[in-house]
Amino acid sequence: MQTLDYDTQPATAEHVSDADITTAIELFFLTKKGVPAHLIDVATHDGIVVLTGITDNLLARERAEEIALAVRGVRGVVNELLISTADVPDEELQRHVTTALAVDPAASEYNVGCTARDGVVTLTGTVQSWAEKALLLRVVRGVRGVRRLITEEVVIRWGEIQNSDEEITTQIRELLDWDIRVNSALVEIRTDERVVHLSGAVGSAAEKAQVVATAYQAGAHDVDARDLFVAYWALNHELRRHKYAARSDEDIAKAVRDTFRFDPRVLSYQPTVVVLNGVVTLSGAVSNLRAKQDAERDARDVVGVWDVHNLLKVRTPRFIPDLNIAHSIKEALSRDPYLGFSDFSVYVRNGKASLYGQVNSHFEQTQAGAVASGVNGVADLDNWITVAASPGFDGFQVHARKPNADFALAERIRRRYFWSASLHSQNVEVLVEKGRVTLTGTVDTWLDRDQAAYDAYNTGARYVDNDLLISAVGGL
Repeated sequence: MQTLDYDTQPATAEHVSDADITTAIELFFLTKKGVPAHLIDVATHDGIVVLTGITDNLLARERAEEIALAVRGVRGVVNELLISTADVPDEELQRHVTTALAVDPAASEYNVGCTARDGVVTLTGTVQSWAEKALLLRVVRGVRGVRRLITEEVVIRWGEIQNSDEEITTQIRELLDWDIRVNSALVEIRTDERVVHLSGAVGSAAEKAQVVATAYQAGAHDVDARDLFVAYWALNHELRRHKYAARSDEDIAKAVRDTFRFDPRVLSYQPTVVVLNGVVTLSGAVSNLRAKQDAERDARDVVGVWDVHNLLKVRTPRFIPDLNIAHSIKEALSRDPYLGFSDFSVYVRNGKASLYGQVNSHFEQTQAGAVASGVNGVADLDNWITVAASPGFDGFQVHARKPNADFALAERIRRRYFWSASLHSQNVEVLVEKGRVTLTGTVDTWLDRDQAAYDAYNTGARYVDNDLLISAVGGL
C-alpha cells in the first residue's frame, strides 16, 4: 500500500475521540477475518492510528491498514506491523514466487525476475506503469512465506512520450471526477516536474489513499499529500450532490473506457462498452476470468452507472488441459497465506473450475474464489466452498447464555455501519431472523451496497439478503 503523508490539521467540530477510534478498530479486527487481532496493538493520537505487533503474512498487514483507513474519524494510519511467518527454504520460496507470477494472466507478461533469501524477495525488471507495478506487488504479497519485498530495481518504463505537468493535472482531475469513491470538489491539484501536490479536504483516510493512488496512476513520479486534510464534514451529502448530477450515456461510456486504460488486467482487451439509461453492457473477449471480473468492477466505480451487464467472453490464447488448470489452482491455493493449510477439491471441465471444501469465514471463501479466478486458463468458476459454523461466538465474547442471538448480531452490524466512514450516515435498515440478515433502505452507490453486505458477513452473518436500493441521488 502507498505510504501517505498525514496532515496535522486540528480536529474539526465533528471530532471523534481517539479512544473511540481505537475501540472501533480493535472490534473491527476482532470480527473481520484475515487479521490476527490478538497480535495487533492499536493506538490513536489526534486521529492518526498507529498499528504495532505482528501478522503472519504481507496480505494481512495490508488488510489491517485498509480496515483502519475506512473507520470514521481516522485521519491516517502508520503501519508498523512486523511479519512473523514460518521459514520457507530460499529455493522453495523463489520457486513459489516465480510460479505465482507465471500463472497470473497479467504478471506472466511482465519482464520481471526474482530472488529470495531468508523470506526477503527482491524483484528486478521493467513494467510499463505504476498500476502494473502495484499489480506485481499484490501477486507476490499473496505468496506464503514472503516477509518483505524489495522493489527498487523494478523500473517503470513510461514510454518515450510522457504527459506534461499540465496533462497530468488534467488527467488526475478527470479520473477523480468520474470516480464514485472520491468527492473531488474539495481537492486541489498542482503538478511541478511530475511531482503532484494535493491540497484541500476529503472525508476519510481511505478516500485520501484513493486520491494519492490516482495521482500515481496518471503518471506522477511522486505525490505530496501533506496539505490534503481528512475532515469528517467533507462526507456531507450536500457537498457531494454535484457528484451525482445526471450524466449522458455517451459520457459514461467514455469514462468507463478511460478506467480500463489504467487497469493492466483489462487494458489490452478494449471491451466494447454500450450504455443505455446508465446501464452498462460489456461485450467482447478477454483472455482470463480475472480480467472479466475486474472490468465489471471498474465499470461499477464510475459515476452514473446504475448496473452492469457483463457479457464478456473468456477466450484463452492457448489451450491448457483441464488437469493442468486444476493442478495450478491447487498450487495457488496452497501458496496463499490464508488458505495454504486448508484442504480443497478442485475439478475443471472445459475451463470451468469448481471448488469444494470448508473454511472458517466468508472472507476465506471469497479469497479462495479470487485465487482460483487469477489462474491462467480458468474461464468460469463455481465456488461451492462452505463456511463452517462457529456456535457460541458472537464476535466479541463467548456468553454462557445468549437470550437473543439475532438481536446481538443485528446490533453488531449496526455498530459496524456506525463506524464506517462510507455507511455511517446512510439509510440502512438491518433485520435478523434465525441468523439470516436482511438489509433494506437506500445507499448512494453500488460500492456502498456491496460494502454493506460484505460487512454483515464479516460481522458474523451466515446469510445476507441484500435488498438495498441505490438512491436517486447516488444513481444518477
